[in-house]
Amino acid sequence: MDKKLIQLPCSVTNHLPGVNIHTNSGQEHLLAIRSPVLTGGSGQGSFLILENGVPTRSPAFGNVNSLLEPHHETAEAIEIVRGPGSAKYGSNAVHGLVNVFLADPSGEALKQLNASYGSLGRYKGDIIFDQGYLGRASLSAQKDVGWRDDTDVLQLKGTGVAETVFKGWNVTAWGSAFYLEQETADFIQGTDAYEDRDLARANDDPLAYRDAWSARGAIRLEREQYGGTLSFTPFARIQQMDFRQHFLPYRGFEENGHKAIGLMTRYDRELSETVTFRTGLDIDLASGYLEELQPEPFGFFPGDSRFPAGVHYDYTVVTQVGALWSEVDLKLSEQLTVFGGLRAEVHAYDYETDAPVGINGRFNVPADRTDDFDFITPKLGVVYEASDTLSLYANYARGSRAPQASDLYRLQSRQGTAEAEVETLDSFEVGLRGRALGGNLVFDVAAYTADKDNFFFRDSDGLNVTDGSTRHQGIELAANWSLSEQFTLGGNVSWSDQTYTFDRFGEAGNEIIRDGNQIDTAPEWLANIALTWSPNEAASVQLSADYVGEYFTNAANTQDYPGHLITNLRGNYSVNDALEAFVIVRNLTDEVYADRADFAFGDERYFPGEPLNVTFGIRKTFK
Repeated sequence: MDKKLIQLPCSVTNHLPGVNIHTNSGQEHLLAIRSPVLTGGSGQGSFLILENGVPTRSPAFGNVNSLLEPHHETAEAIEIVRGPGSAKYGSNAVHGLVNVFLADPSGEALKQLNASYGSLGRYKGDIIFDQGYLGRASLSAQKDVGWRDDTDVLQLKGTGVAETVFKGWNVTAWGSAFYLEQETADFIQGTDAYEDRDLARANDDPLAYRDAWSARGAIRLEREQYGGTLSFTPFARIQQMDFRQHFLPYRGFEENGHKAIGLMTRYDRELSETVTFRTGLDIDLASGYLEELQPEPFGFFPGDSRFPAGVHYDYTVVTQVGALWSEVDLKLSEQLTVFGGLRAEVHAYDYETDAPVGINGRFNVPADRTDDFDFITPKLGVVYEASDTLSLYANYARGSRAPQASDLYRLQSRQGTAEAEVETLDSFEVGLRGRALGGNLVFDVAAYTADKDNFFFRDSDGLNVTDGSTRHQGIELAANWSLSEQFTLGGNVSWSDQTYTFDRFGEAGNEIIRDGNQIDTAPEWLANIALTWSPNEAASVQLSADYVGEYFTNAANTQDYPGHLITNLRGNYSVNDALEAFVIVRNLTDEVYADRADFAFGDERYFPGEPLNVTFGIRKTFK
């Protein structure tokens, strides 16, 4: 449902209702969209990340740090879908999706430089070369000395976009590349440890790191054909990541990667004044690998043999994915439009291991095998234009994901082979959007409920749960109010009730989960508010506040984090048409808080939030 999409400025923030991004260390993060903050295979597979409408990863090889790779720093726009995507979006668009649109050539030759420095030792720069209709290239660099010990970061991103016409086809070609060298900080541990500023700056695993790179390319060919619009988008991608698992007690090393080629096709036709039809065929062929090595034995107590040294996993997986989808828009009257869609997907996995088969402490290596999954995801929606300023909408959508390769083949000793199944979420949503007060107030309010089956997640003891079920309900409000010619008030607030809907007592050592328990890392309340003062066309000042409510940090609901309120200040001044300066003050009141709190392996763990810091920057355009 395209009307669910919300356009953002070109930065990824938590300034949308129902969206909650937890920052870990450096560029590491975890995403939530109408969901708890998800980790592991569920975190990899529950959110679809796209660049110009093409997934940045193949379905079985997701990335829990999903926003690392897209070049959002210089993008034209970012669209976020809250809840399952429409039929044209496939596996992994369960709780939502993020689509990063790279800027097209502007038709005017220009160069732009963005540069900033932060008081915590963070340097950022973007260079944009726009050669008119010939093409556009963007480069972004970040060097961060790290406000915590041993947390240097070097990140580079680049994109290029070119457009032309070839034998009647409109051709758009683009490519992206990403490179990361990061020294990573570990959780700090202990009751309310984030409140200790000295401890917050410490890093008890100075050997932790994350190195990664990726590259993607695609060509979209589009033309008018058979009374409609036909498009073909062949694509290719490659990715590799190597890191120390600082978030696990045995701190093993992992290397993973995958490469893929594929094709996305689409045909749109307006059959009549009241009926519009869309259909497409998607193919993704990929090969991926994962290796995990623990260099030294680890145990919580003498004789603990659950985490032996050596190779835990060493496997490759070849995947084949095919999908066919169709959508119909039916305009029943001037006011009422009905939308319907259906998507069918098939997934095939061919797994081979080079690690010894069988149980090795907590780790379980399955023998070579093949697996396949198929599912259908229906969508149905209606929009009623009550007036020129008010619309009502209702949607039903099913989101599904085939298991991640790690769900299927990175098994644990208490886990049987092939227990992971297709995860399915059925979502119902009603909403109201429009304008009021003479158009000065723009608002969108929505209520939703969703039930998820075959939820695959890891409990606070680090054990996989393969057949969980959950319920997600909430109300979201976003509004922007022009108080006067100089003042604008905007913000959002979200309330949610997210619960487990199954019981798990199990063997000794399993975390106890009861039907009705709140899902961990799922705050009941999220809110953001911003007051902007624009005294003239050249200057603006914005005071904002971000609120994260209390949440449980384990599924048993025995530990929690109290939440926090952080204020920020931003000022912009345009010196002239070609030069703009800005300053950003984050954590204005120097609050102590945790960007992420959880409870694992018997201890409270936190990634501490940054203290008060200031960033100065400029934007310079050359023509």
